[in-house]
Amino acid sequence: MSATSVAANPGASPTPAKPANPTSRVVTASLVGTTIEFYDFYVYATAAVLVFPQLFFPAGNDTTALLLSFATFGAAMVARPFGAVVFGHFGDKHGRKATLVASLLTMGIATFLIGFLPTFDTVGVLAPVLLLILRLTQGFALGGEWSGAALVATENAPKGKRAWFGTFPQVGAPIGFIIANGLFLIINWALPHPDSALLQSQAFLDWGWRIPFIFSAVMVIIGLWVRLKLVESEAFTKTVETGKVKKLPIVEAFRSYWKELILGTFAMLATYVLFYLMTAFTLTYGTRTNSVEAATATAQATADKAGLPFDPAAFAASFAPGLGFTYTNFVLMMIIGVLFFGLFTLISGPIADLIGRRKLLLWITGLIIVFGFSFPLFLDNQADPKFTGALVMAFLVLGFTLMGLTFGPMGALLPELFPTSVRYTGSAIAYNVSSILGAAVAPLIAVWLWTVGHGSTVWVGVYLAAMGVLTFVSLLIVRETKDVDFEKSDELVVEVLQP
Repeated sequence: MSATSVAANPGASPTPAKPANPTSRVVTASLVGTTIEFYDFYVYATAAVLVFPQLFFPAGNDTTALLLSFATFGAAMVARPFGAVVFGHFGDKHGRKATLVASLLTMGIATFLIGFLPTFDTVGVLAPVLLLILRLTQGFALGGEWSGAALVATENAPKGKRAWFGTFPQVGAPIGFIIANGLFLIINWALPHPDSALLQSQAFLDWGWRIPFIFSAVMVIIGLWVRLKLVESEAFTKTVETGKVKKLPIVEAFRSYWKELILGTFAMLATYVLFYLMTAFTLTYGTRTNSVEAATATAQATADKAGLPFDPAAFAASFAPGLGFTYTNFVLMMIIGVLFFGLFTLISGPIADLIGRRKLLLWITGLIIVFGFSFPLFLDNQADPKFTGALVMAFLVLGFTLMGLTFGPMGALLPELFPTSVRYTGSAIAYNVSSILGAAVAPLIAVWLWTVGHGSTVWVGVYLAAMGVLTFVSLLIVRETKDVDFEKSDELVVEVLQP
């Protein structure tokens, strides 16, 4: 019914305006894009544990090689805030669509090229340098991806369902994890094994690891096709029409919303630390042998192949035993845990819409603190291998469940802290600066604490609990945001957010 006919007939109801982006398009664009981005990220994280220490960092000590590998893994987190600033600037000034396409393409190219890198044996120190450059490029791209996807979901959400829609890009994380690790499992299983299909094959180490990186090109093409169909949200369009677009969004964000930037950063901290402890660190800890003799023999062979000196006594003294699971078995256990991650990410959305983001996150953060102190109960009891398996599986399910419940509401909370004119920049900076404080150092600190503890995870859990306390305090300070109106002007949004 037209506006004219409604005016002529006051009793008639106007036909609701058709949304700029249908729900199916919003869900697909936000979910598919983040799935691909997190797939690319997890492919690197898995390789950083399984192959990069041997192929790019043959230091003669497997703990040192692992730390060097995790250092390049963490370097991407340092690059993410720069990506947040650049992509946030263009996203707030020129729109979300083109920015999302650019971030996806950047990530895809970097991941694809990693699949063709020469190793240390071929080009020496140039190999880890090239790996670091491409890893930094990955981080730069992811710095702009998450916020854009979260904005596509939340700015197109129906009233009262913004947290629910905000979980769609979040679900890309567990789906990307399952695809990446599932592909690694399939490739490893399909390649010839001299001993057992449950072990890592030499063919996998020689060339099989490259396939998931090269395969990312196919996924990127699909993601680009989906995102090119998007149109700008009504919230951003109104900002343009009313002249609210800022010349330098980052300046405005730091000048007027510095409090929200700080609170948003620390609100994400426990989520990030839990995320990378449950993925990168647990894969390392779970698959590390619990035999110092076997580890020494492997390290000796690696050092001899690289022509590096090796001290067996010093290595044995610094060795931190793991759980001794085969790679295949432990990744299958992780995938089961990640299913709970995805399920509870989706469940968290309706709960956050009902009771509020702040209340839900305070409860879950409290449980994360308790979970941190429980690490040794689940992971340090290795008297009976069968009992250990059950405890580790319970640990993974519980940890990934908490991960879903804390990660899901963030898709709504961080964008809601900022008005439309700086929403991309503000949410991206808070999200990605938190990645430096949390994710960039979490695997490094965890490996160091585990090594210092000679295989015990007590201090790793204490580290998670301490980060949880910082997040809990920030959530006590931040105001509830579920009733913020995305359609209101910047001034009205500020009024809602300020005490």
